[in-house]
Amino acid sequence: MDHYAVIGNPIEHSKSPLIHRMFAEQTGQQLSYETLLAPLDDFTGTLREFLATGQGVNITVPFKEQAWAIVDQRTAAAERAGAVNTILRLPDGQLLGDNTDGKGLVRDIQHNAGLSLAGLKILLVGAGGASRGVLQPLLEAAPEQLCVVNRTVEKAEHLAAIFADMGPISAAGFDWIEEPVDLIINATSASLHGEVPAMSPDLIRPGHTWCYDMMYSKEPTAFNRWASEQGAARCIDGLGMLVEQAAEAFLLWRGVRPDTAPVLTALR
Repeated sequence: MDHYAVIGNPIEHSKSPLIHRMFAEQTGQQLSYETLLAPLDDFTGTLREFLATGQGVNITVPFKEQAWAIVDQRTAAAERAGAVNTILRLPDGQLLGDNTDGKGLVRDIQHNAGLSLAGLKILLVGAGGASRGVLQPLLEAAPEQLCVVNRTVEKAEHLAAIFADMGPISAAGFDWIEEPVDLIINATSASLHGEVPAMSPDLIRPGHTWCYDMMYSKEPTAFNRWASEQGAARCIDGLGMLVEQAAEAFLLWRGVRPDTAPVLTALR
């Protein structure tokens, strides 16, 4: 039997083992999948020990950038993202790193929620690793404009410069923009602390603007509660993104893409 795991710190809350177990049952694949808590000062040791016999791993916070530096080869998506969330041990023992977060986000928005990103004005809130990981697939979906907004404008400008060759991307501070947009994606972890980024309510055109929080919880996130109060047309959390990025990882490992709809329904 092939062995897989998700490595992070903290990790006990992870839904990944359940998701991959459902994928395996659905596709008739024989595999095991576990959680691994890595010490903050020895992610590399935990990774190498598992991959001595394991076939692949998912990486979650706070180790995605470290994983990027460790792998021997990277997909184009991982190279651009500066972070790796999926690793496959190749037959020769080398480690291939991929980043499936962006593909998962875009598929959740376009396929599951039914919103085409082509021609939209999109606001991406935050300029950390989560934002960088999703910029390439978002730009490949051909929006009219994608603006990265961040409290520290220099960080947003840095991201815009890295991805400038891929499409219409710009940067702004929170107090720079007040015109309504079509879609706001929250890539900050503010919702985990019950907080909302300091954005103008005027960014939401009631009944028109969609809002997406990359975080998820049993109750609506703080960001989605705020968006709903401003009259957002639709508020979505990141559970679908989690399932879709997991399906992309499963495809890399097993060569088959599971059907995500029944898994998402079961998790809801």
